Amino acid sequence: MMAKAKTNERAAKAADRAPKSPRPASVTNDDIARRAYDFYLARGREPGHDVDDWLCAERELKEAARSSVV
Repeated sequence: MMAKAKTNERAAKAADRAPKSPRPASVTNDDIARRAYDFYLARGREPGHDVDDWLCAERELKEAARSSVV
């Protein structure tokens, strides 16, 4: 019984020292809104493209997050 406890303890210590795998970067709605607003400003504050800006920002940020994890 004592040997099993020591083995589990050593395994737990080794797991603590092991490098952690990076967590996938998550993209929040606030991140998307900020980037969409950047598109709006770059276009000269022309209204009527809010959905397009949102979708482009979302796609761009999620692709960047995916590529930074690999």
